[in-house]
Amino acid sequence: MTRTPTFVVTAFLAATTALGAMPGEASATTLLDLLRGGPGRSTREQAKPNLLEQQALGGLEMGDPEPLPKVSGPRYYTYKPEAQRAIRISPVAATGTEAAASVDVQDPRRFLSEVNVRATEDVAKTIEAYYADRTKPLIWVEATGLSERGRQMIAALADAGAAGLAPEDYAVAVPSDTVTDPDQRQRDLMGFEIGLSAKVVTYVQDTVRGRIDPNKISGYHDFKRKGVNLAPVLDMLRKSPDVAAYLRNRDPKSPQFVALRNELARLRAEDAQASVEPITIAPGTLLKPGQSNPELSRIVGAVKQVASEAVLTQHAATLASYTGTPDYTPELVSLVETFQKEKGLKADGVVGPATIRAMTGHSNAEKIAKLQVAMEAVRWLPSDLGQRYVFINQPAFQAYYINDGKEQLSMRVVVGSKSNQTYFFQDQIETVEFNPYWGVPQSIIINEMLPKLRADPSYLDRLGYEVSYGGRKVASSQVDWNTTHSVDVRQPPGGDNALGELKILFPNDHAIYMHDTPSKSFFNRDMRALSHGCVRLAQPRVMAAAVMGTTVEEIGKQISSGQNRAVQVPQKIPVYVSYFTAWPNKDGVVEYFDDVYGRDDYTGKAFKATTDARAPRA
Repeated sequence: MTRTPTFVVTAFLAATTALGAMPGEASATTLLDLLRGGPGRSTREQAKPNLLEQQALGGLEMGDPEPLPKVSGPRYYTYKPEAQRAIRISPVAATGTEAAASVDVQDPRRFLSEVNVRATEDVAKTIEAYYADRTKPLIWVEATGLSERGRQMIAALADAGAAGLAPEDYAVAVPSDTVTDPDQRQRDLMGFEIGLSAKVVTYVQDTVRGRIDPNKISGYHDFKRKGVNLAPVLDMLRKSPDVAAYLRNRDPKSPQFVALRNELARLRAEDAQASVEPITIAPGTLLKPGQSNPELSRIVGAVKQVASEAVLTQHAATLASYTGTPDYTPELVSLVETFQKEKGLKADGVVGPATIRAMTGHSNAEKIAKLQVAMEAVRWLPSDLGQRYVFINQPAFQAYYINDGKEQLSMRVVVGSKSNQTYFFQDQIETVEFNPYWGVPQSIIINEMLPKLRADPSYLDRLGYEVSYGGRKVASSQVDWNTTHSVDVRQPPGGDNALGELKILFPNDHAIYMHDTPSKSFFNRDMRALSHGCVRLAQPRVMAAAVMGTTVEEIGKQISSGQNRAVQVPQKIPVYVSYFTAWPNKDGVVEYFDDVYGRDDYTGKAFKATTDARAPRA
């Protein structure tokens, strides 16, 4: 009997952006449980050289098994702030010799060319363009020293913290009144004039687009940084009757930003008047019904402190009779279950990390830090999210559908695990695919399937997966898995399909989309960072009906046909795959979430690096 030839392919691990048989395919949590499928990671990251490359480097002999490779996900970076340069103002007026002649020894502008102020390229160009025209008056100083406008602006910049920015980023040293040398006095005033203008223009740019570039934080951030028209800023300020009002008017005006800003002000005021010491519960506490734990008295005390009046009234008798014993009685379990339900947690009476966080909350210092990061991230997004959009907040493990500016539905989601993180980006929903194939991304083929296939080439055949090479369908047992092959693997539609009944596509470079899943139990967990990066929906039919502008019943008819079919949405819908550990709910109340990927920490480091770079040089 003639054996079917194997397919030996030697060029697979070169860098590629293809993630499977189709753009935007998903991945699985593990190969032992493919029903829990999620997305693959982008293979833009370089893997190991292919066999031909290894041969050229004196590596493996042809036919030898390759070492098991890995496809890596994006990295987090050491943040590098935008470079700064010296502001250079010519000693000769840009408007000609007549204007130059008008600059006499009494005019401090003759020292503009000597100032030693640094700024980023965009800011420096704006300053240079304004002050090169000597017909334009100074803004912040006058013959005797600081102008009233200058004093107002110093005060306004000192209040930058109210907008979630860092006042030290915009601080300028005020010239001393004790300098007696007239020329030195004028030099100092010109240094202040240019320095303050540079800080003001920097503030305007920061408050519109953010003070850091998110793409420099990690490869998981994907934003086109906003452009800011800085050219008219100084002219507007020169003419403005209230420079502080002008500055505040440049802050974002979205309802989300306003809610975050108001919450920040409230917390700072609360800190100033704090009188109640929050209750702490010992780290690692885990209390189940029927157990005893010395932390129980603190748990009950925390419930009393943070639960709503409705919960306290419902369980008033239990709270009144509790004597501080460590026994977790059924009555106290019922109290905790009611509290959990109110907080949107699984109402099982188990006091674990999520319930303790809900009881003790984050400290005001932690909340303020989260608000500052959130206010920064708002600036990366469009100034107006729109009247109709889908908003996914990864730390909240929730997806929301907004229509006519109002939240019409929300649902639990599963997002990427810490090792397979979901990206932070925006896109547009274009298609709903019913009864989808799951095209296994190359990251899963390489990282998870290949080790199993080398041991058992028929592994995918038994699972019912389709394998093809060069567009030709083959059995997985026909492939020589001892070398790395350029093959396509996909799972047909059906009850076991990793994507379930449907997926909602917004084509992007990261193979991220929303989809159904047969692993419904994951939605019962409080911590739902469990996938390979795609967003699994608890109610996929409801979300599909919303984006298609139809009914859940109609979506059911599409699914019941059993046919694989992709349908364009009637109108493209913005989708924000976001990351906010502080975010207002539909009632405008800011809620706080755990930093599941540690991204707030990296953003905080970027803040510090930016502030350090902006500090005056000695």
